Amino acid sequence: MYYNNDTIIYFNGEFVKAADAKMDLYSQSLHYGYSVFEGIKSYETANGIKIFKAKEHYDRLRHSAKVMQMPFDIGTEELTRLTYEVLKKNNFSNAYIRPVVFCSPNMSLSKGKEAFLAIVAWEWTNGYLANKMRLMTSSYCRPNPGAFHIEAKVSGHYVNSILACQEAKDSGFDEAILLDTNGFVAEGPGANVFIEKDGILYTPAKGNILPGITRATVIDICHELNITIVEKLFTAE
Repeated sequence: MYYNNDTIIYFNGEFVKAADAKMDLYSQSLHYGYSVFEGIKSYETANGIKIFKAKEHYDRLRHSAKVMQMPFDIGTEELTRLTYEVLKKNNFSNAYIRPVVFCSPNMSLSKGKEAFLAIVAWEWTNGYLANKMRLMTSSYCRPNPGAFHIEAKVSGHYVNSILACQEAKDSGFDEAILLDTNGFVAEGPGANVFIEKDGILYTPAKGNILPGITRATVIDICHELNITIVEKLFTAE
């Protein structure tokens, strides 16, 4: 589904076939979920293939690695260049891009000793959600921000998302809405939440959510169009 024998990825300093890439089974990232990543889209436009908010995504990847104390020092411009090269080598235009920073073998509960980069991509033209989805309020809440760096996009955090999403599907729903530890609406398993009420757009305030790059883009567009947008805490009701 995601790759075939011809798919090229960037992996640990070189471009290789995805089928030939190998990861150490003693990796700290595999055993403890200690890796950071981004989810980025590219689109075919009138001015060629463009990556959506590449700088913002890669600045956040670098921030995530920093707060997780991973020794990662590849700059945003170089990360962007490598990503365009992955798209070019695979002849991708509308694609989903997943850069991942992972660590070397380390079975102790300590910061990473060595970090590696993989950039993989696959063709993807559909959106995240359809126009009509049946939602449920999950019995799982978002992690306590006092226990995690929730502003970082860390692989291990997404176990929470898997649990919430699968619970919704097992219950006959399409997707879940998660609350924070205080009972306020936080986000979906993989997306921020907006609601419109009486001509005003509301979205949960920062503090208990991963403040998404698409979220920031929506807020910027609202300001440009003079649409009132309010960031606040609110309940599911």
